[in-house]
Amino acid sequence: MATTKFDIENENQWCPGCGNFSILQAMKKAFIAKALEPKDLFIVSGIGQAGKTPHFMACNMLHGLHGRALPLATGAKIANHRLNILVNSGDGDCYGEGGNHFLAAIRRNIDITLLVHNNRVYGLTKGQASPTTALGRQTEMQNKGTVSSPFNPIATALVTGAGFVAKGFSGNIEQLSGLIVEAMNHKGFSMIDIDQPCVSFNKINTHLWYKERVFDLKETGHDPADYEKALKVAHMGEDKIPTGVIYKAHTLAFHERFDVLKKKPLFDYNFDKTRMDEILTRA
Repeated sequence: MATTKFDIENENQWCPGCGNFSILQAMKKAFIAKALEPKDLFIVSGIGQAGKTPHFMACNMLHGLHGRALPLATGAKIANHRLNILVNSGDGDCYGEGGNHFLAAIRRNIDITLLVHNNRVYGLTKGQASPTTALGRQTEMQNKGTVSSPFNPIATALVTGAGFVAKGFSGNIEQLSGLIVEAMNHKGFSMIDIDQPCVSFNKINTHLWYKERVFDLKETGHDPADYEKALKVAHMGEDKIPTGVIYKAHTLAFHERFDVLKKKPLFDYNFDKTRMDEILTRA
């Protein structure tokens, strides 16, 4: 039985104990806290277990190709910057196949919120190493150990110019829902890298493993406005894993950089076929 306006009766196909369940719950809590209706949301996803997230929620959604969720969300935001747009992507989907799109979305400062479900493995395709898998980690595919160094999404986002960078944990729904609200309220590109267990294919980074390591940055007096401190936080080891807002700064969103988009959304302009034909002919 549905308990919130965002619930839907679709059968959920995630493995029991998957961190995606908690992320989905945190999203619903955040949307309710923002007093949103299903019609107010447009959620774009890629391929993978994380990409299934909007399948289990009442909302407008678009399911894209592997690694291509961000360019689809970019197009939607440029067409109508009044939309509340979120992207659900996995660590492989976003940082692997979609790596260049990740960098481009940050540089453009598209006013969308990116939620990356980071379980350090490709969960949909049976457990091979992802960009965030630790060096030397043995997987079903890399039985002699992963030979590539892990990708650091937080540090990459910071040095590329992201204005809102946060780290979440699927085991702390209250904190995560608050981070989602704050990320959606930020004007410009915002991302939350969310650590979560994969109960089927990652037997090392378990829920308990995270619980023993995560801590809230607020408890340390961290200042999200301090870029240098944010960089240090981004390079902390795995003995202690920081969660919360790592960096936050005022930025000029992509649609605010164009006079034509400042006036009104692109879809509000009338299409002038005659003018378009003239431009194409001249070209």
